[in-house]
Amino acid sequence: MGGQACVFYGAAEYSRDVDFALLAEEGNLAKLQKALDELEAAVIAVPPFAAEYLDQGLAVHFRCQVQGIAGLRVDVMSRMRGVDDFENLWDRRTTIEVDGLEIDLLSLPDLVQAKKTQRAKDWPMIQRLVEANWFQYRAEPSPTRISFWLRECRTPTLLAELATRFPGEAGIAGKTRPAVLEALSGDFPGMETRLEEERQVEVAADKAWWEPLRKELEALRRKAHGKGE
Repeated sequence: MGGQACVFYGAAEYSRDVDFALLAEEGNLAKLQKALDELEAAVIAVPPFAAEYLDQGLAVHFRCQVQGIAGLRVDVMSRMRGVDDFENLWDRRTTIEVDGLEIDLLSLPDLVQAKKTQRAKDWPMIQRLVEANWFQYRAEPSPTRISFWLRECRTPTLLAELATRFPGEAGIAGKTRPAVLEALSGDFPGMETRLEEERQVEVAADKAWWEPLRKELEALRRKAHGKGE
């Protein structure tokens, strides 16, 4: 669900860790713990590995020590802001095969949604993900792909090209996305303004989502260091 998934979707990104989304049920957590034991992985920060913290939207961080991947970090989450519940994410997943191994990824639209955070580095990645998908499938523009491109494209020149090539679909998309209306009129400064407004809305929403979670993390840190509440 993180940088490794971006690599598989063609938006190359060097990633020092591996991020997983999982259904935080007892059986799943037991299977994950078994795998982590084989990797000699231990929790490296708060919160501890427990369903109650995953259900809140916190990530649990592990560091592997087994020979060959010593130092690799593994991050696990169950809930993400603005992203659908796990059952729907699983139904929409993309499955690829690498060296005979099946790997399940967040669908591209879900991955893009998960990247809409307050972290500055995530926004260029959204741009690259959409661009990579466009260049891969522009000769096969299905209704689903056109809708995705118009909904998520953050490259003004490409958004203008999409609006020109698919004016009917752009007219519909523009009802809920002002940046598309600017693309239809060819107003590049207007597009840039609207795209920045979109980003600011998501950043504010992400900060609001994390505010109580950060307080929970701080309380856990204080408890771990014996400082009480």
